[in-house]
Amino acid sequence: GINPETDVSTIVIPPPQMVANLKAGTQDAFCVGEPWNAQTVNQRIGYTATTTSEIWMNHPEKALGMRADWVDRYPRAAKALTAAVLEAQLWCDKMSNRPAMCSIVSGRQYINVPMGDILPRLQGTIDYGDGRKVAKSPHTMKFWADNASFPFKSHDLWFATENVRWGVLPRATNTKALVNKVNRSDIWRAAAAAIGQPAPAGDSRGVERFFDGKVFDPANPAAYLASQPIKKLV
Repeated sequence: GINPETDVSTIVIPPPQMVANLKAGTQDAFCVGEPWNAQTVNQRIGYTATTTSEIWMNHPEKALGMRADWVDRYPRAAKALTAAVLEAQLWCDKMSNRPAMCSIVSGRQYINVPMGDILPRLQGTIDYGDGRKVAKSPHTMKFWADNASFPFKSHDLWFATENVRWGVLPRATNTKALVNKVNRSDIWRAAAAAIGQPAPAGDSRGVERFFDGKVFDPANPAAYLASQPIKKLV
């Protein structure tokens, strides 16, 4: 029921600065990836209200983007770069590798936070900071499992539809054409084949369901848009 256009003031700041801003009282809350949520709890500054996967299970996350003209000029490099990312995702998804991964990324040249702020939640142990503590949580970060790595066009269509919802894109935007222009799942498939990994049968993950009962059917994004009582259409 909150209208983000009128009911709250939202700002964009670098994730590493979020904990300090919360501690200083210059912001009330934040939405960010780990480990800043766990760090907030560990420093007894605040608590985790919810994980994003509790809002949308297996939601899309980070994206690897390249300029179209660069890809056209260096197609083999684009494929090789994608394959390298896929191999890294496969390695990171193994629970046995996560302590080593956290040891690497906790270093000063990367995230520069204690391993204790990173590893537990990646292993499924969540201390929400308000008395809730969960072991073996299903809400852990996935890098490869359940097609987490694949760039589903249905997800891009949801993002484009949300941009229409909030007036970033005009309502008349041909969102499917836009998605087909920028989504290069073909490069992902070629890279996966190069390292001997299978790819999903199609480019759609199908109907998505959210915590509030709303559904997004990529075959009918207009119905999702119409179901939202709060929006800013242009």
